[in-house]
Order: sequence, then structure tokens, then C-alpha cells
Amino acid sequence: MDVVLREVHDGDLPIFFGHMSDPESNRMAAFTSKDPTDRAAFDAHWARIRISDAVVRTVVADGAVVGHTAVYGPPEEREVTYFIDRAHWGRGIATLALRALLDTVPVRPLHARAAADNAGSIRVLRKCGFMVTGRDRGFANARGEETDEVLLTLGR
Repeated sequence: MDVVLREVHDGDLPIFFGHMSDPESNRMAAFTSKDPTDRAAFDAHWARIRISDAVVRTVVADGAVVGHTAVYGPPEEREVTYFIDRAHWGRGIATLALRALLDTVPVRPLHARAAADNAGSIRVLRKCGFMVTGRDRGFANARGEETDEVLLTLGR
């Protein structure tokens, strides 16, 4: 399988919106937008991201856009994120994409957080060298309730 990262193109956004509108994906990700079906809010969010200092990349697997990944936030709090279309879960794409992103952004430390019951995402982060450094609890829009989180860090 060939997984590459590239700059985000305007044509990627409708694909991302489709990925991020999936109810099951949102439930697993937990900490998502209030209304993942609100296209205007999605477009405004991505307009802000694309002019920020975030490093954002489209994930392409075997020639198809399958998600996105990013590093964002202030220098000492830089965080990684990724979202892979549910149709492509379990193929190792998130791990390959995150590794490629980490090669692109050598700044450390980097932080991550995942819903405590999102074993797949925690596994991806650990495979990429992140270590569990704490726990937290936050309101998860996709679940409509407070949800346990695992906090992870790469490098110090």
C-alpha cells in the first residue's frame, strides 16, 4: 500500500466533509465539532486552519484521498491530529500517515489525546512513539457527554 501526504487542495474539502460527517467515525473520535453536518461551520473551520501556522496534510492511499493529519497549536503545546475515513480503518494508514507527518515536523515535544475507549487511535499513537502521560475528562460533542481521555506525548 502506498500512503503519501501532500498539501491540502480545495477539492479535498468536500471529501473531508464526507469523512467527518460519518456518525460512527465521529463517535469514535468523540471530540469533534458540535454539528458535523454543518457545512458552513466546517468551511469556516478549514478556512482558519489553512491560514494558521498548523502543518496540515491530505492523506492519500493508493491514489485516493482517505483523510488528513496535522500538527497545530502553540510551540510548547503542539498537538497532532488525524482523521481517516472509516472505510479505510484497520489497514495501517493512520500509522503510516502519522509517521510521515512526524518526519515532516521534527519539533518536539508533540502531544496527542484520544478518547480512552478509542483503542485503535491509542495504538496508532503508541506505534509512532507516543507515551501515555496522563488522563483527562472532557465534553465529547459526538457523544453528548463527558468522556475519559488519554493524553500522550512524543519526546520531551
